[in-house]
Amino acid sequence: MPPKRRGPLQIVQRETDDIKRKVDALVQQAAKTDVSENTETLQRCKELLRLVDDIMKRLKKLSKADEPAPVGNYDQCKREEEKRLLTLHDHLQSLALQLLPHDETAGPSSSQTEQESDEEDSDEEDESSEEEDAKGDVHDEDDDADSSDEDTDMGHAAEQGSASYIALSSFTAEEEGDLSIQKGEVLKVLSKNKDGWWLAQNSNGQKGLVPKTFLKMSSSLQDSERENEDEEDSEEEQESSKTSNWNTVRKAVTEIDATDVLSAMGAIPPGFRPSTLSRLLEEGTSYRASHFIQPKLSQSQLSFKDLHMDPDTGKVHGRPSRVSLTLTLWSCRMIPSPGVGLQVLSRHVRLCAFNGTQVLSNIHTIRATYNSKNPKTWSFSPRMTGMLPCLLDGDCFVRCDSESPDLGILFELGVTYIRNSTGERGDLSCGWTFLKLFDESGAPIALRTQELTIHGGTPFEKDSDMDTMSTKKGYQTGVFHQMLLSRKMPKLVVKLKSLNSSSRSRLNLLPDTIVGSLSTLHLLATYRQILADALLLDRVTMCNADLICSAVLASFPVVLDQPDLMDAFRKSWSESESNLRRSDKRDINVLKQMFVSVYMGSVFPLLFSAEMPTPCWADEETESQRARIIYNPSQKTSIETLLSSQNSHQAFDITQVTYDLISSARH
Repeated sequence: MPPKRRGPLQIVQRETDDIKRKVDALVQQAAKTDVSENTETLQRCKELLRLVDDIMKRLKKLSKADEPAPVGNYDQCKREEEKRLLTLHDHLQSLALQLLPHDETAGPSSSQTEQESDEEDSDEEDESSEEEDAKGDVHDEDDDADSSDEDTDMGHAAEQGSASYIALSSFTAEEEGDLSIQKGEVLKVLSKNKDGWWLAQNSNGQKGLVPKTFLKMSSSLQDSERENEDEEDSEEEQESSKTSNWNTVRKAVTEIDATDVLSAMGAIPPGFRPSTLSRLLEEGTSYRASHFIQPKLSQSQLSFKDLHMDPDTGKVHGRPSRVSLTLTLWSCRMIPSPGVGLQVLSRHVRLCAFNGTQVLSNIHTIRATYNSKNPKTWSFSPRMTGMLPCLLDGDCFVRCDSESPDLGILFELGVTYIRNSTGERGDLSCGWTFLKLFDESGAPIALRTQELTIHGGTPFEKDSDMDTMSTKKGYQTGVFHQMLLSRKMPKLVVKLKSLNSSSRSRLNLLPDTIVGSLSTLHLLATYRQILADALLLDRVTMCNADLICSAVLASFPVVLDQPDLMDAFRKSWSESESNLRRSDKRDINVLKQMFVSVYMGSVFPLLFSAEMPTPCWADEETESQRARIIYNPSQKTSIETLLSSQNSHQAFDITQVTYDLISSARH
């Protein structure tokens, strides 16, 4: 029988084990050797460092599709290997600093990399590439490797004391491994994770994870980075490879300072900032509904915390949550508009559960409409014939099980813009407001219409005005003047509503924490029923983590993040439901069968159609093209159209019909 072929991830694991043994032997040898023999040990340490970097780059490029056989816990194993390699890299780097002579360690942080390049001056190309890696430059051959190398290099620079950040707000550690920080504290960032949690070290030497939204790059580091970029700009005529690197770094610096530039030009009001919630959405799926709709594993990892089956009825057992309500966005008043240098592509409101320090739920977006004669007033849920798109629907539901006394709803008013001069796109926050859901005694607030004042800046800034008018600058403070001034303050009008019995029973079927459109509630509740059948009834044992063959479970969370496909699903569902008898509309088994039938016959083929463009937020051309494909009468799905040579679909991937419990469930 031929030996089993190892997958790329298993090869990386074996190589990491081999390096681990070499590092342990090197540490023991360094402890026994004299100072005169440190040169040879230092050279071996540098070789192992380069080997660790090469393996890390290969690991970053790996994906689940590269494996010859399905791997149930692939993502978890990959993260563990990344942690092991980072630990080895840190260990080797500290060992190299100990082996360096005192006259070299007393110099600047870049002396180590300069020595490496001097020792290998026989090869000019290798020398220049090592200098670029030491400075944090990245190659533009692969975008994915681009970002990973940049994060790693920034982490190395921070360990040498060059990446200093200032805390914008205080943060209290809530889990083991977190680092508590105070506002204004200077921290050193050791590594940057893609999930938004950065490994930082304070002045006392304590290390831990800190959310990156709480940190701001210090001015001294920004100045040094600009000086390095100027030096690279002068050398780009000699080496063409540096041209693309300089463009990458210059683009990053431009994005950081874009708001300051636009504010100085008068293109945006002083209270505008880069959108905090938009950045969180761009980082991945951690703050999207597709992540929060998944079941959450219990502490034992053998059962589910928020998904239970009622043995008597065979239905999902409803779970009440601390916050479970519906709300309606009415309007926004006196919202400042950007200047003439910007073209607004979208006006919207993003909302989520918030406790004053961190986002607790997914981020839900509602697009606003406005009248060109009165652009400072935004409205929601416009009147139209037919079905109202869920992206425009101001009726939302909110569920959250956090026990925080400061629990509430964060609203961020934002615009997506494009600069007329450069064509650059961006997302700006027009202001924010926070609705606290519990009073000082811990009792829920009254469910009524709330008129919330919009604040400028970000939720982590204090006393940032939306307009130049302020009573803090010597203006009149009379009662009549205050009444006039309050009418000119930006406001968001929200109506909190109690739940009826039908909505309450459906909401209790959803996860303990989730925010979404009320128009999709019935679909989400039915999906959770199907999910419970597959995970709680059809599995042989609760310890079974085999892949589940189900196209609905595998792809519906992806559809949940695409509002236009959800609208197509709602439309097809409404047409099919109108043909049901009244008794069938209350039969959960009939509804589950209809869910699978309607989904596979309408949305699933559209999701993997080769003609369907990739979703792009606030891109009118892309949205129009997707709408033409979704609502084209010729796109009606049937056996004939699916097998027709004129109907093209993406190449089949096993992940389209495979539900991976280990990687999908929340931990």
